Amino acid sequence: MNVMDNIKGHYADQLSGGLNKISVTEWKTDIYCKKAYPFSVEAAIIKLQQEGKTVEALVESLIQKALDVDGNKMFTKFDKNALMNEADPNVLIRVCGELNRAVSEYEAIEKN
Repeated sequence: MNVMDNIKGHYADQLSGGLNKISVTEWKTDIYCKKAYPFSVEAAIIKLQQEGKTVEALVESLIQKALDVDGNKMFTKFDKNALMNEADPNVLIRVCGELNRAVSEYEAIEKN
């Protein structure tokens, strides 16, 4: 096995793991997220942040990372306007923080 096989195998293991659950009582739903995401997803979010579009980056994070119990995306790009203008910002910030923290906590556990 070469190093690229090891890299791809490790990433496949990350993606094949179970989903983390986030309860959002205000929205009367549970949101699920993976333990890892493609770097292209993270890069799109980082780009928005670097452009000073913090709110848009949060909403993009939710659209890309929020899953239902079956692992399907809960939101689409067509939900973006409503999420930016009709969702409670405090709830949105908390949920996005938990989505991003779920990945970071898993990485911290993996290191120990």
